[in-house]
Amino acid sequence: MLEAKEQMWLNGVIEKITTKMDWVSEKSRNKIPYTTINGTHDDRSIDNPTGTETDGINWWTNGFWGGMMWLMHHETGNEKYKEIANISEAGLDQCFQDYYGLHHDVGFMWLPTSVANYKVTKNAESRKRALHAANLLAGRFNLAGGFIRAWNDVGDNDTRGWAIIDCMFNIPLLYWASEETGDPRFKQIAMKHADTSMTAFVRPDGSVNHIVEFDPFNGGVVKTYGGQGYEEGSSWTRGQTWALYGFMMSYIHTGKEQYLDTAKRVAHYFMANIPDNGVIPVDFRQPKEPRREDDTAAAIAACGLIELAKAVGPYEKESYIEAALKLLRTLDESRCDWSRDNDCILQYGSGAYYAKSHHHPIIYGDYYFMEAIFKLKGNDLYLW
Repeated sequence: MLEAKEQMWLNGVIEKITTKMDWVSEKSRNKIPYTTINGTHDDRSIDNPTGTETDGINWWTNGFWGGMMWLMHHETGNEKYKEIANISEAGLDQCFQDYYGLHHDVGFMWLPTSVANYKVTKNAESRKRALHAANLLAGRFNLAGGFIRAWNDVGDNDTRGWAIIDCMFNIPLLYWASEETGDPRFKQIAMKHADTSMTAFVRPDGSVNHIVEFDPFNGGVVKTYGGQGYEEGSSWTRGQTWALYGFMMSYIHTGKEQYLDTAKRVAHYFMANIPDNGVIPVDFRQPKEPRREDDTAAAIAACGLIELAKAVGPYEKESYIEAALKLLRTLDESRCDWSRDNDCILQYGSGAYYAKSHHHPIIYGDYYFMEAIFKLKGNDLYLW
């Protein structure tokens, strides 16, 4: 798949990842990080563990550190990574007890932890955790609208009909549950949500809505929201990648060609908008100034593009791989910190266009960068 010079570059990046994760994993062994404070991982496992969905142990990104450990265990065979992953997974049990802090993102939380553990070790306790999470996710399905509800009550907003494109990454938990139990209900719910998302979220040009409000009683789209992007109707880049890779995930689990075609449409839009320097903005339709960037979108897009390349014929592969390589080489060469000065690798993430801060490490940026690099190697551990 790669030429000799590209393979040499890839081997070098894997060596840098392996070196960095060797000491970072020990330093953050008992943490569940989200970002860094003065270069050091924070810890969401002890930060405000109050049962709310906005912070603490229920935070939606809390599965990625464990996922990174499973990727490293697969790559190196070192048992310490499994031990550290188990610490994260056990810590998330508090979320089940709190209950009120859980919402649509249980896939993000338990696919890279419990499902990963079960795939690798056949741990019965991990299987139980993952099936419990899958049942919680299935319980959020709105039959009238054909969607999985996002979030719970948010202030004075009526969010009963809200769904978000991010959920395309959560429904693989439902595919896994059907594959594991033989019960088709989980897969049926996942496919209904994916079918609804194809028409309600993905626009004709391949750009994507972030939030869509449906009538929760009768179905049908009520309105769309800009969400974490610049404005309604704009093009939040991480949302583009949730769709690009998300529809590939649904294609991988179902073989439904419409999902592959949708992933291609979103990919072609994304590829057409990659800047010459390879640095991805927060929103493809944001103003030129202030320049706000999001490396996490680049890393997630690279994962999806590599999976696309695996699914298409020889004449299509090259364009997807070339785009993924451009994104990943840009990240490696100018967006990563390979030193001991910062616990995270990627340094320029942005949670949303109107967030209070920008261009800081976010843990899922590291996870998807590692996943994409290991995908290129061709012997990756697929957790979705």
